[in-house]
Amino acid sequence: MKKSLYETLGLNENATAAEIKKAYRTLAKKYHPDINKTPEAEEKFKEINAAYEVLGDEEKKAQYDMHGDDMFGGQNFHDFARGQGAGVDINDILRQMFGQGGGFSSSGFGGGGGSFRTSGFGSDPFGGGFSQPDLDISANLAIDFNTSILGGVKNVSINGESFDIKIPEGVADGQKIRAKGKGRSAQGYPRGDLIITLNIQDSDEYERDGDDLIKSFDLPLRTALFGGKVSVSTLHKTITLKVPTNTKQNQKFRVKDMGAMNRKTKQKGSLYLKANIVIPKLESMDKELVTLLEEKLPQEV
Repeated sequence: MKKSLYETLGLNENATAAEIKKAYRTLAKKYHPDINKTPEAEEKFKEINAAYEVLGDEEKKAQYDMHGDDMFGGQNFHDFARGQGAGVDINDILRQMFGQGGGFSSSGFGGGGGSFRTSGFGSDPFGGGFSQPDLDISANLAIDFNTSILGGVKNVSINGESFDIKIPEGVADGQKIRAKGKGRSAQGYPRGDLIITLNIQDSDEYERDGDDLIKSFDLPLRTALFGGKVSVSTLHKTITLKVPTNTKQNQKFRVKDMGAMNRKTKQKGSLYLKANIVIPKLESMDKELVTLLEEKLPQEV
């Protein structure tokens, strides 16, 4: 049974949840329209997000694993996505196919009289006809690490509408935020909401451990041996760090209240600065000093 959603993320169907998430984040970063300006990047980015919309959800993944590309009328996902036409939101179509309360007909998408029920349009158990439709929309949004810590504003385009959303300080990977009134419309009902799952891109500079941040900084050998002060750039500001004598490689220095904001307690974690001692090249040093070091430096630890 063909399962091309996995191919979209460069995986096989035995991929674990962690492997699926890692592949999505890598590809989303590679093809994000803000980074990749090639003509095909935007379409590829949409397909990647749509594939993760299914494979990143345990229930939807189980349904897809059972039926495979039969859900797309036997087409692979790339051809199915292109066949929806310009301006059509692939995620909306997938949410209708895999939506809560929706059922998949084995006769395929739009073929042989098969149908996909839209999420939320269920029967009223009290005999009142139909219950209120579920007009909320779910979507994934990749944001850079710095914005996840500092907060900011991101522009979102969905269903032909473009608008800004506020990213709060300290949001974590997988966290959901809600944009009121940006979901589907239905006559006689208030418009639904857009529920966004945030996917935080990795940082080349920082690690996050809960509310704490960890960053390496270069420390000259002289300062490590004899102590001194060194300037370190952080997400919030440049600070002057006092370093003691005999500082060791990877020794950590704690800076309070310069970590990530805890959205429940409204308290910030700490920033841990990890020393990376830079050894000078011999050819850049005074020859007499090199000779002296060679003679006097201990050979044993």
